[in-house]
Amino acid sequence: MKIKAIQENNYQTVVEIYEQGIATGNATFQTEATTWAEWDKSHLPFCRIAIFEDVKMLGWAALSPVSSRCVYAGVAEVSIYVASNERAKGIGKILFEKLISESEENGLWTLQSGIFPENISSIKLHETMGFRIIGYREKIGAKNGVWRDNVIMERRSKTIGV
Repeated sequence: MKIKAIQENNYQTVVEIYEQGIATGNATFQTEATTWAEWDKSHLPFCRIAIFEDVKMLGWAALSPVSSRCVYAGVAEVSIYVASNERAKGIGKILFEKLISESEENGLWTLQSGIFPENISSIKLHETMGFRIIGYREKIGAKNGVWRDNVIMERRSKTIGV
C-alpha cells in the first residue's frame, strides 16, 4: 500500500468513497459531495492523503481549519473515510498514523472530530489513535429532518504545544 496526496486528478474517487460514507447515514451531516474547488478551499493545503493498493484508492483523510482566528491556527478537524469494502482491515489506522505525523510536521497541536454517537467504529478508531471524548453537542444539527448529537473527540500532540 502507498499513501499519496489528494489532488484534483484523483478527487472523483475521494467523492465516491465519501458518498459511501454519506450513504451510511452516520458519517457526516452532508448529503452530497462538493466540487473540487469547494473541497480544496475548505481543507488545509497539507494533510490531504489517500491510501492506494496499486491504482485503487482504499480510503482518504484530510484536515479542515476549525477557526479563522490565529490563536486556533494549530487546531484542525479530521475527515477520514474508508471505502465500504475495505473497512475493518486497518486502513483507517494507517491513514490516521500518517495524518497525525504530517499534522505535527506542519505545527498542528490539536486534532478534533465531531462524530455521531451511533458511529461506534469511528469512535473506537479515534480512541485507538489517542483521541479522547471531551464532550457532546446535543442536537447540534439536523439531517433529513432529524436533530442529531455529536461526540466531540480530541487528540493533543505529544510534541507540539506541550
